[in-house]
Formats: sequence, structure tokens, C-alpha cells
Amino acid sequence: CPVCNGKACAGQVPGMGGLGTGASFRANLNALEAIRFNMTCLHEATAPDTTTTLLGETLSLPVLAAPIGGVAFNMGGHLSEEDYIASKVKACASKGILAGTGDGVPPEIHESGFAAIKAAGGKGIPFIKPWEDAELFEKMDKAAASGASIMGMDIDAAGLITLAKMGRPVSPKSVAKLKEIIARTTMKFILKGVMTAEDARKAVDAGAHAIVVSNHGGRVLDHTPGTAEVLPAIAQAVKGQIAILVDGGVRTGADVLKLVALGADAVMIGRPFSVAVIGGGQEGAETFIDTLAGQLQQAMVLTGCASLAEAGPHMLYEGGK
Repeated sequence: CPVCNGKACAGQVPGMGGLGTGASFRANLNALEAIRFNMTCLHEATAPDTTTTLLGETLSLPVLAAPIGGVAFNMGGHLSEEDYIASKVKACASKGILAGTGDGVPPEIHESGFAAIKAAGGKGIPFIKPWEDAELFEKMDKAAASGASIMGMDIDAAGLITLAKMGRPVSPKSVAKLKEIIARTTMKFILKGVMTAEDARKAVDAGAHAIVVSNHGGRVLDHTPGTAEVLPAIAQAVKGQIAILVDGGVRTGADVLKLVALGADAVMIGRPFSVAVIGGGQEGAETFIDTLAGQLQQAMVLTGCASLAEAGPHMLYEGGK
């Protein structure tokens, strides 16, 4: 596809398109596209600082590669799971950012992810699906053994149709259960799949260190709003209490700046990273990261943003509404 917009692959299982009509996938892109910048060139922000600190890690960009697994059967089988995730993790580490690794069926998805992070000296974030206790705790122990200091749970995988079809359903978790899970590890804990201010406050109560505002790429529930639509209310509710990440429809460095201006501390990018790795391996992913960096810097210069700490709704036309 000339543009990864979810139209051609809507409702395909397996596949990377949105569930059902694909409305949630498209909502992510449409919400971002509708946001406009206030351009200004009367300032001194000529060399913007794109670095940030997230959960104790210094990042060269406010960007992480989202945890996408199963590319061997979801994206044409052109690359093995092991080669895909090793290339992605190494590319991100070499460019000063972090890659998330995925989980699912078959086991090689999470095993190759743990191995890639270990080979990178712990520079990666293993994400684990909300399994029942025995499998969840076993994988958490393996994640810790990889040397990672941060782990995540994509709670938005609850009800994921691909896993249900494989006879491996996953489920939501209560706040009490999340507290128990988080207390079991010394790693920083990211909860991915928050779409309301209420759930964001629950994540804080559960002891999570970060959330990802995400509808799982539109692949779990049809007809949700786009993540850029719900981000401002979530940021208003929990900003400063917990790190806020967001994903969904991010394609350019300008998209990254829009989401930071709306309240995100960092942004996760999924499909474009997978496409870059399949197309060019580690070098492809590194080229994509360099492209993002250039686009982000240009957008910051033309909005008068000298550092990410200065980003805010004032940079967006009508506050991004």
C-alpha cells in the first residue's frame, strides 16, 4: 500500500488490519491527520533538543518501537521471527531508543524477543500478554532474565481474535490483580491499552509506572475513537503521576510532535518499524529512525519548539481540538 491506512487489510485475520470494518484503525490515522500546527519562524529555536528521559532511560528521540510479534505469518513470511526482532532491537539500541518485543503464539515470538533483548545488553522492553498466572509469571521471570529493566503488559490484547482462534484466550485484569502482578517484579511496569481517564487513574492506583494510550492498532474492538482524540483528557487526569506513552497511526516525526504536544511523554510506532525491518533489516530500521529524527527536528524548528519540555497545545491550531 502507498500509505499504511488500514483500508486494504480491514478485517483480515491473520493480518495487520483493523478488526471488523477497520474503523478503529482509520480513527487513529484520521485523528492525527486532523491536528494542525501553528507555524512560526520568529524565534531562536534553530537546533531543537529531541532527547528525553523515560523510566530512567535516556532516549535520543521520544520514540519507541511498539511490540509487534507474529510478523512471520501476519506480514507475508518474508523474514523469520528471530531475524525480524533481532534486527529491530539492535537498530533501536544503536540509535539511542528502545524496542518493545511481542508475545503470543507460537512460542518463538516471545522467546526470540527475550533473546534479542539479552543480546542487546537488556536494551529493550519485553511485553507480555495478560495470560493466566502460571504462564504470565513464567514469562515475567524470563523477561527479567533478559536483563531488561522495563517490562510491559498489553492489556489491550484481551479478546484478541487471533489468540482466541488458536485456543489461547487472554483476559482483562482487575486493579487488585494488577497490583499483585506488578508487586511480583522489580522491573518498571508499563500498562498498554488505556483509552479512558478512568482506566489511567486505575493504572496509577495499581502501581504501574507508565501507560500506553492504545486501542491495539484497532485490532481488538471496532469503532473506538482515535488515540489522539482521548489523549488530552488522559493527560489532564494523570500527567506527572505516571509516564504517558501513546501509539496508533503514527507515521512521521511530525505525528510524534503532535502527540507530545497533546500530553504524551513518548510515542510508540508499530507497523512502520515492521515494514522497515522486513524491507531492509537492521539498516532499514536505522534509516527509518534517522528519517523520524529529521522530520521531528524540522517540525520543532517550524513551531518554535527548542526542546520537548516546551511542547504543548499552544503549538497546535486551536489547541489541537
